[in-house]
Amino acid sequence: MSENAKQIIKKKKRTKRIIFLTQIAIIIFFFLLWEELTKYKIINPFIFSSPSKIFKTIQNLIITKELWGHIFTTLYEIIIAFSIGITAGLAIAILLYEFPIFAKIIDPFLTMLNSLPKVALGPIIIIWTGANMKSIIVMALLINLIVSIMNIYNGFLGVDPMKLKLLHSFGATKAQILKYLILPESKRTIISSLKINISMTLIGVIMGEFLVSKKGIGYLIIYGTQVFNLNLVMSGILILIILSFIIYECVSFIEKKLS
Repeated sequence: MSENAKQIIKKKKRTKRIIFLTQIAIIIFFFLLWEELTKYKIINPFIFSSPSKIFKTIQNLIITKELWGHIFTTLYEIIIAFSIGITAGLAIAILLYEFPIFAKIIDPFLTMLNSLPKVALGPIIIIWTGANMKSIIVMALLINLIVSIMNIYNGFLGVDPMKLKLLHSFGATKAQILKYLILPESKRTIISSLKINISMTLIGVIMGEFLVSKKGIGYLIIYGTQVFNLNLVMSGILILIILSFIIYECVSFIEKKLS
């Protein structure tokens, strides 16, 4: 490796280190400022809570062994809804691509379903599936599935038409074109759909837990709101932020590996 290449790699590492340390510094400054503002009652400590109270609440949840149950419940719902959503989204996108007339028929319905506020369907979902985990997973699927279908399908449509003509000229079948051209060419779109899907799934699961749940991070937040325990609400939000960051990083790691 040349000296110039080594310098470039070293510079990139240094830049990454500076960015990471700056991000950590911003987070620490934010929590310190928040603590001081509540300490001197510049902002209302009852409404906004404080970092010390939030950390104490989380500590109590860990001591009473409640926290892990809530986290695992939410994680389980996210994994199930995410797996079904991305698999079904890919399958339906392939179906739409292979049958253009069917795609044109169903397109306005997909658009309407995508623009429909899914929380409005909450009461119907509860009646259909019951007040249980199934309704939470269905809610998450309603949010992530349509987005996955549309993203992946549009990725298929963006494949180079000249390459398609070339394969057609060699007499390739639809299955061969799909296997050797459409899917490999759309890999980036499919991978980026993973990130969008996991974000939508997280939103759907928490919305579902708000409506009907006896366990989960969404339950912690809504329960805290009902009993006016703002420390519990803010603790739930902080846990949710950390969890969403970890999940996003896991998906990013998968993206790097697949790329």
